[in-house]
Order: sequence, then structure tokens, then C-alpha cells
Amino acid sequence: MFRALLFILPLALMIYAFIDCLNTPEEEVKHLPKPVWAIVILLFSIVGAIGWIAAGKERGPGSRRGARGTGGAGGWVAPDDNPEFLKSLKDDGAGAKPDDDALLEEWEADLRRREEELKRRERGEETEG
Repeated sequence: MFRALLFILPLALMIYAFIDCLNTPEEEVKHLPKPVWAIVILLFSIVGAIGWIAAGKERGPGSRRGARGTGGAGGWVAPDDNPEFLKSLKDDGAGAKPDDDALLEEWEADLRRREEELKRRERGEETEG
């Protein structure tokens, strides 16, 4: 059992570090370019993985990943929390009603025309048959 742990734990650490390196945005990578970090992790499995985790990317509250969901400066904000987006919906909703009514009237007129045309065809086919 202990032998298996000596093999599985370093492998799991290396896989975690490699996937984390690949998923990290280029702006958050420190000290070396991202492809070099990936090679270091693969070549020097335990040392490379620990190096990546310790010094490879920005971590903590100041990192971009940590601030993304908070809505800080430059961070992502959900649409229902964004006042500019909500205002644009209100503006679009107020001006869209007359256009929708006009479009609906056009569709109804087209439907009436098609129904009358179909009725004329049916009457014409009944007199011939």
C-alpha cells in the first residue's frame, strides 16, 4: 500500500500542476513563459510541480482569478447586477412595442391573404372535379 502511495501521489501532483498550468491565463503566469512551465512540470515531475504551485502563477486575493466574480474594477459582473445592461433592456423594451405590433399586423394580413387564396383554390378545384 505504501509503495502505491509513493507512486500515485507524485503522479497526481504532477497531473494537477500540468492541468493547472494549461488552464491558467497567460497574464497570471509568473517568472517563466507558460510553455516553459509546462515542460518543467513534465521533465522534473515533483520539483517542477512544486515549483509551479509555489511560484508559477499569481495566487491570493490580488490575482485576477480571485477578483473575477467580485465585480471589482475590470472584473466580470453578472447581467442582472449590471445597471448599464438593465438600462439597455428597459430602453429596448420601451421602443420595441410599436415595431412588434406592426410586424404582427403584417403577419395577420399575410395569413388572411393566404387563407383566401386557399379557399379560392378549393372552390376552383371543386367546380372542375
